[in-house]
Amino acid sequence: MTSLFFLVLLSSPLLTRNVEANPNYREALSKSLLFFQGQRSGRLPRDQQVSWRASSGLSDGSTAHVDLTGGYYDAGDNIKFNFPMAFTTTMLSWSTLEYGKRMGPELKNARESIRWGTDYLLKCARATPGKLYVGVGDPNVDHKCWERPEDMDTPRTVYSVSSSNPGSDVAAETAAALAAASMVFRKADPRYSRLLLATAKNVMQFAIQYRGAYSDSLSSSVCPFYCSYSGYKDELMWGAAWLLRATNNPYYENLIKSLGGGDQPDIFSWDNKYAGAYVLLSRRALLNKDSNFEQYKQAAENFMCKILPNSPSSSTQYTQGGLMYKLPQSNLQYVTAITFLLTTYAKYMKSTKHTFTCGNSVIVPDALISVSKQQVDYILGENPIKMSYMVGFGQSFPKRIHHRASSLPSHALLSKPLGCNGGFQSFYSQNPNPNVLTGAIVGGPNQSDGYPDQRDDYSHSEPATYINAAFVGPLAYFAAGISA
Repeated sequence: MTSLFFLVLLSSPLLTRNVEANPNYREALSKSLLFFQGQRSGRLPRDQQVSWRASSGLSDGSTAHVDLTGGYYDAGDNIKFNFPMAFTTTMLSWSTLEYGKRMGPELKNARESIRWGTDYLLKCARATPGKLYVGVGDPNVDHKCWERPEDMDTPRTVYSVSSSNPGSDVAAETAAALAAASMVFRKADPRYSRLLLATAKNVMQFAIQYRGAYSDSLSSSVCPFYCSYSGYKDELMWGAAWLLRATNNPYYENLIKSLGGGDQPDIFSWDNKYAGAYVLLSRRALLNKDSNFEQYKQAAENFMCKILPNSPSSSTQYTQGGLMYKLPQSNLQYVTAITFLLTTYAKYMKSTKHTFTCGNSVIVPDALISVSKQQVDYILGENPIKMSYMVGFGQSFPKRIHHRASSLPSHALLSKPLGCNGGFQSFYSQNPNPNVLTGAIVGGPNQSDGYPDQRDDYSHSEPATYINAAFVGPLAYFAAGISA
C-alpha cells in the first residue's frame, strides 16, 4: 500500500509551495482572540483593548421586559443571531478543550471570549421559563443602514422559540455551547461550570421535546441570513455528543443512537454539524476504545477522505494556490472549520498511533496535518498574492473590510450619532477603514486566488465570529511548535 502522506507531499502542487515558511502562529493566535473584543455587544469592561469600540445595545431585551445585553455581533452588522453565536462559542470551547495547554498566556483570553458568549446565552436560556431567546435586532432593517453599533436606532426586536414555535436546531446548538463551555470552566470556575451544565441539560431537553426548525418558526427574521438549511437532526446529534462528553450519561448515547445515521457531508459549518459530531464521537472510539462509537469513527474518516486532495473519494476543490474552495460566499468559514477537524482528528490519531485508508492509500496523521498547515499558512499570507486574510497580521492584509464599526469614525473621536444613512459615504469610499479590526478573518479570496478588497463585496470582505472561532484551535496547535 502507498501512504497518501507521501503522495500528497510529492505529487500535489498544492502542498509544495513555501514548505519552509512558518508564519508567527503565536501572534496570529493572540490576534484571532483579540478580534472578539471588536465584536462585543453590551457594556464594555475597563480592560477592553479594542478602544475604538464603546458600549452598545444596552437596552437589548427591553421590548420583551428581559435583559439580553451582551453577546457578539455575528459579522459586519449590528445583529445578534444566536444560532451562529452559539456555534462560535462551541468552537471556541472545543479549541480550548483540545489545545488549551498549548495556548500559554492566551488561555486566559480564550476563556474570556467564551464567557462573553456564555454569559449572554445563559440570559437567553434562563430569562423566561418555557422560552429560549434566539436573537436581538431586526436584520431586514439593520441591513439597510450603515451605522455604528453605538448609534443604533433600528428596532431591537427580540426573537424567541417555544413549545408552540419550536427551534430544535438553535436550542441544541445553545446546549452544545453551554455543555462544551462547562468543561472549559470545570476547574477554573466550578460554580459557573455547574450553572452552564445544568442550563445545557434543560435547553437540550427543550430541543428534544419540541421538535422543529427555527427557520420555520421565525422565517424572514432569520432567513436567508442564518436559515437552518441542513435541518435540526445534525444539531440534536451535536448537542447530545457534547452533553455526553460533559456528563458521560448513557441517556445521551441512547439519544444519539435513536437519531440513526446522519448525512455524509464534505462540509462543516454553523449550519451543518454532522462532520463535527462524527469527529467528537470518534474520540470515544479512539481514545476510550469504545466499540459502540466505531460507526462515527468510520463516518469521520469518510469525511477526511472527501477532504484530502489526492484521495480517490475526494470531493473538495482546491485553488491553484492551494486553498480549499467550498462555496463562493465566505469560503474561509468552511476552510477554518474543516481545518479544525483535520487537526483535531490527527491529534486523536497520533495519541493512539492510528491510521486509516482512503481507497488503497494508508492515511497517517501527518497527511491531515500537512493539509491543515497548508490552509493555515495560506490564510496567514503564504498564497499567490501574499495577502494575509487576517486583518492586522503581516505586511499586506484587507484594508476595506465589510464591517460597520471598523469602517466608520470611532465613537471616541466622533460622539455625534451618524444615523441610519449617515455612514454610506464611508461605505462607498475607497479609503481604508479608519479602525483596524485586528485579528478579523474575512470571507477570503475567490476561486482564482484573487481578492479585490472592496467594502461592498461582502461575500469576500466580511469577517465573522465563526470564521475566527474555528481557527483558534489550529493556530494553538501550530503555535506550540508542532508542524507537519
